[in-house]
This record gives sequence, C-alpha cells and structure tokens, in this order.
Amino acid sequence: METSAKPLNQHIGRKISRIRELRGIKQEAFANELGLSQQTVSRMEQSETIEDDVLEKIAGVLGVSTEAIKNYSDEAVVNFFNTFNDNSGAGAFFSSTNLHCTFNPIDKIVELYDEKVALLERLLQAEKEKNELLKSK
Repeated sequence: METSAKPLNQHIGRKISRIRELRGIKQEAFANELGLSQQTVSRMEQSETIEDDVLEKIAGVLGVSTEAIKNYSDEAVVNFFNTFNDNSGAGAFFSSTNLHCTFNPIDKIVELYDEKVALLERLLQAEKEKNELLKSK
C-alpha cells in the first residue's frame, strides 16, 4: 500500500497550519476567531483545497493576504529570516519593505525598567501621603 502525501506547496491546509503556528495562534483560539469548532479547523488544516470565501476569512484572522497563504513556503520564511539584515528584500512571502530595527532593544528594556521604578516610587509616595492623612484624622 503506497501513500503519497502532496507536498506542502500544493496543500493549502498545511500552509494555513504552518502560518497559524508561525503566528503563535493555537488551533482552538483560531477556531474561536473563525466561529468554528477546533475539530473543524483540524479537518480544514488537513484539506488539500479550501473555498476562496473561506480562505479570505482565514487570511483575515491570520493577518495575511490570500495570496500569501497560496504562495507560502517554508523556504521563503527561512530566506526572510536569513536576509533580515540584508537590503535585498524579504522574499516572495512577505512584502519587500525593509524591516530593520531602528532602536536598540536593550535600551528599550532599560527605559521600561526606569519607567517602572519611577511609577513604583510615585505609588509609594502616594501611599505615604495617604497614611499621613489617615494618621492626622
């Protein structure tokens, strides 16, 4: 008995599944967004083809275009990340806009930490003032 699975580039359900996984969306949450059961989404992700109107709804939930789903390939995703700091573009799957980081992430972490400390200091001062008011009454 011979089983021949269609390659990923011909299987729309697998493409949807991979994009969903890359977006970090659980199947159950995806099903809720689509208004379907998790079992229906599971069957859909095993389907070779999907109707265009359903594909449009799926694309909207995933935040991609229907063409992105149809043209998805793992190779394009790998190329995207391999060329992230390259000026040659992002490949066919993603738009070719430059996605370069314009800030130092560590500086942002330090900035957020400083904001947190300042907020906690203001909160502590407000609590001290409240205690003083309560004591004076």
